Amino acid sequence: MNQVIDISPSGATKPVKVIAVTGGKGGVGKTNVSVNLSIALSQLGFKVMLLDADLGLANVDVMLGLPSKHNLSHVLSGECELRDIVIHGPHGVQIVPASSGTQNMAELSAVEHAGIIQAFSEIGQNLDFLIVDTAAGITDMVVSFTRAAQDVLTVVCDEPTSITDAYALMKVLNRDHRITRFHVLANMVRSSQEGREIFAKLSGVCNRFLDVTLNYLGSVPQDENVRKAIKKQKALVEAFPRSPASIALKSLAKKVQQWPMPKDASGHIEFFMERLVAVK
Repeated sequence: MNQVIDISPSGATKPVKVIAVTGGKGGVGKTNVSVNLSIALSQLGFKVMLLDADLGLANVDVMLGLPSKHNLSHVLSGECELRDIVIHGPHGVQIVPASSGTQNMAELSAVEHAGIIQAFSEIGQNLDFLIVDTAAGITDMVVSFTRAAQDVLTVVCDEPTSITDAYALMKVLNRDHRITRFHVLANMVRSSQEGREIFAKLSGVCNRFLDVTLNYLGSVPQDENVRKAIKKQKALVEAFPRSPASIALKSLAKKVQQWPMPKDASGHIEFFMERLVAVK
């Protein structure tokens, strides 16, 4: 039975750090990074919300064994409000589930995407982080949620298609939406050297053709415990806290907590935009 979290408006004006986790290509471990980063940040004492922004093929709730009665499709249909669908995840992480196998959710308009983003303003609880787990590809949905975040964390792995798709996504976000800064995480690597080589490949092509700054976050090693944790429907950092990938993901959380808030609003629709304005 879902336990709905009480997040009635409290008048909080503290800005929320919003991070979009993306990658272009599917299968790079993006959702696993999103889930474990969220829990690792929570373990550090932060209040964290995780949005499953793969609206048509959602799987965060399934990955954690948290079947949800209501999701974002019910918010869009007017059956309930956003705060009614938020559920408890591991270590206090609040999860906003999306729907799975619903084609019309994957084909929402830009106005509907904006409506979801603005709906987060009703959440008055004093959150520290919102982690947005985007879908694969370079769809309007991915672009809408990514450009509404303050930081973009791009997950790549050692496959030519991963580098190509990550570059293509960055190209769209940079040229069409003026996003100039990307954080890069190499995932499922066989060595730290391999991670650096993956970043060098991506950085090389970006430096040639785009006006962007890339920040290398390091790498997460290939780890059999990731598969075991998924089979258990548990987060890796809880199921196998001392595993190599867990240690790397906890290190990632410590880096992320130090990222500064932006000095100015971006000029387009953002999550919790009114809080950015309020603190100026």
